[in-house]
Amino acid sequence: MPTHWYNFLGDLPGPMPEVRDLGTPTAAEIAAKVRPRALIEQNGSDEQWIAIPEPVVEWLRQCGRPTPLHRAHRLERHLGTGARIYLKREDVLPTGSFKLNTAIAQAYYAAQEGRTTLITETGAGQWGMSVALAAKMSGLRAEIFMVKCSLEQKPYRRHYMELLGAEVRPSPSTHTAIGRRILQEAPSHPGSLGTAISDAIERALEHPSAAYLAGSGMPLVYLHQTLLGLEVAQQLKEIHGEDLGVEGRGDHLVACSGGGSNLCGLIGPHLRARAGGSDLRFLAAESTAAPRLTRGVYRYGRTDLGGFTPEVLGYSMGESFVPPPNHVGGLRNHHSSALVSLLRREGVLDAVAFDERTALEAGRLLLQTEGLLLAPEAAHAVAAALDVAAKADADNREPVIVVLASGSGFLDLQGYHEVLLDT
Repeated sequence: MPTHWYNFLGDLPGPMPEVRDLGTPTAAEIAAKVRPRALIEQNGSDEQWIAIPEPVVEWLRQCGRPTPLHRAHRLERHLGTGARIYLKREDVLPTGSFKLNTAIAQAYYAAQEGRTTLITETGAGQWGMSVALAAKMSGLRAEIFMVKCSLEQKPYRRHYMELLGAEVRPSPSTHTAIGRRILQEAPSHPGSLGTAISDAIERALEHPSAAYLAGSGMPLVYLHQTLLGLEVAQQLKEIHGEDLGVEGRGDHLVACSGGGSNLCGLIGPHLRARAGGSDLRFLAAESTAAPRLTRGVYRYGRTDLGGFTPEVLGYSMGESFVPPPNHVGGLRNHHSSALVSLLRREGVLDAVAFDERTALEAGRLLLQTEGLLLAPEAAHAVAAALDVAAKADADNREPVIVVLASGSGFLDLQGYHEVLLDT
């Protein structure tokens, strides 16, 4: 397991766009109140390698890092493809998701600073589950605002959080001013990550001993998730004897993209090789429910609806966009992160969008061939990998395709049933 996180900000194809921080108070002032100082420093660090605190390393090892890299032989035979398809198995972690990688780190820094409560938002619930577990193991309270339609669709994720002592509230929430305002304007609002972020930050501002934890969209989160790409590089070389980026082969790293944390964690450590001429391609798979990277407008906007975050330049559906209440809660936000958008804008990152049925069909195929059931979000990455393999076969190439299996689907069975079987 890596003992250092890799800070890939220096490997980006250009400078990060300036943020617009025009609120009163400013987003920077809000962050100083609700975010542990160590995390603020990591968010803007220029160090290339940042040591992981030994307690965090040990905790991650106990949770199962490094996670397996699985060669999907049966899927390959079913497809009749010459591609070599690997799955990075983040679904095997205790909460069934890669989100635990940064939840453990952020909870550690919050506890070190003397914070008593962790407050956050969650979409499909995987981030909320990870924060709930990290809080309990750190001796902290947890308060989690979960997107309302996801909470209704995935009640067992709520049950998991509550078993750990977390307080779980639907978003938009009647416990916050922004939530009450949204519900007054749209009583049947299904909720989104934008509403949940607003609820969580407002709540954290009301409690000086609380820390607000971000599950995605920020450099500090991408930093913690570089464990993904670092482990993949080592496992491919030492276990499977594979090198990535062989000229003309069309190797791909594929991940779903919501806030971009699993995507950036996978590709971030490989950006330098790509810039140095490696024939390595990065692919983001998103949902047609919120197709920011494929259909959005490159513009300034906020990721929340309450005005607590700064305006960042990214691909956006607009702040008035309300995503439909489908089963891919982790991909349902209106504005993409500045970093992911920069990679897309500069041509480093490709993107595709899939409707819910297509993605879940890919998830079903993986279950029927490899026996692995992934979350709906991760199934989008599987769908993208199937297309990559088909195109490679048509072009007589045999690439290495690494798919990030970012989450388990066992708590998403109702969604799979409703979309694929309940006809």
